[in-house]
Amino acid sequence: MAVETKNSFGDAHRGNRALWYTGKARAELRPVVVPEPGPGEALVLTLWSGISRGTERLVYEGRVPMSEYERMKAPFQEGEFPYPVKYGYCSVGIVEQGPKEWLGVPVFALHPHQTRFVMPVERLVAIPDTLPLRRAALAANMETALNALWDSGAGPGDKIVIVGAGLVGLLVAFLAVRLPGAEVVVVDVEPARSALVTALGAEFRTPGAIAGDADVVFHASASADGLTSALGAAGLEGTIVELSWYGDRQVMVPLGGAFHSRRLRLISSQVGQVAPTRRPRWTYARRLRKALDLLQDDVIDKLITGEVAFETLPQSMAEIFNPAASALATVVRY
Repeated sequence: MAVETKNSFGDAHRGNRALWYTGKARAELRPVVVPEPGPGEALVLTLWSGISRGTERLVYEGRVPMSEYERMKAPFQEGEFPYPVKYGYCSVGIVEQGPKEWLGVPVFALHPHQTRFVMPVERLVAIPDTLPLRRAALAANMETALNALWDSGAGPGDKIVIVGAGLVGLLVAFLAVRLPGAEVVVVDVEPARSALVTALGAEFRTPGAIAGDADVVFHASASADGLTSALGAAGLEGTIVELSWYGDRQVMVPLGGAFHSRRLRLISSQVGQVAPTRRPRWTYARRLRKALDLLQDDVIDKLITGEVAFETLPQSMAEIFNPAASALATVVRY
């Protein structure tokens, strides 16, 4: 669905700003010069962006390990870790200038929080007409969940446990319940998440109420206690998929006891690479297009529990990244 735009490039060139992380628990909006798009490039007016309460929080808190400075770079990031750095990767907007076939097209882009930006059109993904643009800001999170499901090898009829009812854990549950005959349980310490889990079609349980017979377990709580629960939930020769990233924090992993006798398999999943089982056929662009397709269910709107204006984003960061905050996904309104 093309959307008519009326801004001249002169208007687009002036008054644009981007969010920068400038120090530990500090952020600010800085002016940015938006260049004129060249051949094969598009000027995008941002309408929404999404905030990662996992990865982006570690950037905000200065907890990106030095060893990961290069691997952690986001597409079109400016600056270097730890600070100052322009970071983010969940932008939704409308093409204002560029190739004729792209004019007015709503797009998703892996770009930091910024009012307008120029990007090669080959790095843009058109958003389906039937997908609300606000919800499309969750595309990168859905991509992470999709990749995790591929990494896990989960299939029809499996008993699947997700430990951690945060955004990524709930998106994994959303996908898993669509496997024919799958029995999906979401585990969290917060009983208030029960209604949301039920709305997604899964069963909710607290950590003390899970059996140790799951075929596949996903851990997404970013806590040592959660990882312990995930290991305990797996059945004989079961697979535990670690989705949490801890930054520079050391985590105790209970690999004694019955871990070896039960022949458990603990693997990592990270969206920076397409899962090996799909890599020969799936490009990053194909995976991102599929993630956008998978967002076309109104129930996913329940996962967006916070919305802030771009103008107030720096002042909102402390609340958004507060570990005690109950919010799931927070989107930025431009």
